[in-house]
Amino acid sequence: MTPAEARALMHEWTQSPSLRTHMECVAACMAAYARLLDPNDEERWIVAGLLHDFDYERHPTKEEHPFVGVRHLESLGVDAEIREAILGHAEYSGVPRRSPMARALFAVDELAGFLVACAKVRPDGFAGLEPKSVRKKLKDKAFAAAVSRDDVRIGFDELGPLLPEGFDESTHYQTCIDAIRTRVPEFTASTT
Repeated sequence: MTPAEARALMHEWTQSPSLRTHMECVAACMAAYARLLDPNDEERWIVAGLLHDFDYERHPTKEEHPFVGVRHLESLGVDAEIREAILGHAEYSGVPRRSPMARALFAVDELAGFLVACAKVRPDGFAGLEPKSVRKKLKDKAFAAAVSRDDVRIGFDELGPLLPEGFDESTHYQTCIDAIRTRVPEFTASTT
């Protein structure tokens, strides 16, 4: 499946602009991590990001999401690594995150949502958003309270050993900020 096909499927199943934006942001972060960890496979990583929540609007319960979507992807011939990464992004699925793709998807999912929340309360949006601001907001439990701080931390802890030496949490945040800032149309305009 190509990113264009994944985006079309995501739009078919998801009407919410904010949920579509979330998946685009996660896909942008996944592209950045593919360039670091699997440069010959960037498109597949983008597909995983675009489709990780595509069934959520139709099937929002823990009994259904992401299981219904993954079964549909299997019927379309989407490969097992992408499907396993999507299952693994839901902690309650019980599917371990074995591949770099699965670890990256879990590491960027909650973080991408948090970064968008941070940008929305800034006058310049993503343009001036820096890791130190993200760290400060993460400490404020009332800010974007639905974002699991544990998932953000666990995600980086699982991904960290795969990353280059010196790649710390601030670098992780900056990688995702830059990816969203440059690749997601809703946020690229705020940088000019």
